[in-house]
Amino acid sequence: MNNDTTPEYIHGTDPDEQARLSLLNDLLNPGSLRELHLQGGERILDVGSGLGQLSRAMARVTGVRVLGIERSAEQLAEAERQAAQAGEAALVEFRQGDALQFPLRDEEWGTFDLAHTRFLLEHLGDPLPAVQAMVRALRPGGRIVLEDDDHDVLHLWPEPPDFAVLWQAYQRSYEHLGNDPVIGRRLVSLLVEAGAVPVRNTFVFFGSCAGEPRFSLYVENLIGVIGGARTTVVEARLLDAEAFDAAIAALRAWSRDAAATLWYAVSWVEGRRVD
Repeated sequence: MNNDTTPEYIHGTDPDEQARLSLLNDLLNPGSLRELHLQGGERILDVGSGLGQLSRAMARVTGVRVLGIERSAEQLAEAERQAAQAGEAALVEFRQGDALQFPLRDEEWGTFDLAHTRFLLEHLGDPLPAVQAMVRALRPGGRIVLEDDDHDVLHLWPEPPDFAVLWQAYQRSYEHLGNDPVIGRRLVSLLVEAGAVPVRNTFVFFGSCAGEPRFSLYVENLIGVIGGARTTVVEARLLDAEAFDAAIAALRAWSRDAAATLWYAVSWVEGRRVD
């Protein structure tokens, strides 16, 4: 990882990226909710709430307003727009704030039943302070859940031409910006370092194959993820533009193969505050 740079969010917040994130939520949220085992009545803090779709889904299950913290003004505006459009503005209170300095009032610390984050820690140069703050926000016995990527988990079969080179360049673009593309394998360690007791780790499967009704949506998300890093990859000379575009074209062609299969999984860990 390049420690000389301030970490940057690699994907941006333009409308195309927000549309991709909405699609990602549609595909992944059912699995994330399943693993949360919400019982109803939980007070939830969602750190890095993004477009707020998962925050609203959690609130629908618990019947309690979720507090979502998001740094990006663009993401917050779209989250509020989507919530209002769905008639669910009352389900989430969104606050603008940094993951390293939660915008909580003094009396709110130590009151949450669940602190959750997804796809945030990979974008922090030092994620430990954020996890420590999440633990501090919990009541004694409260749960902390971390969901994030380990990009080495991805496999495509049959592998498209030059995909391995493209995917390696994509991962290196994370490192170039000061981020961690394989943080998923470190999540339990982060819980321990933050003072929580880890109680469970698993994967949320995120894959599909040709013939499944939503396979094209998984492919669209994958191409959108990689394509969003094109400028960084090319400008950092991790892969030249011609090779990048050829590999993307090969990926599109691969998606039409009757045997095309995409295997991926999001790392998911749970801990508890014990004091």
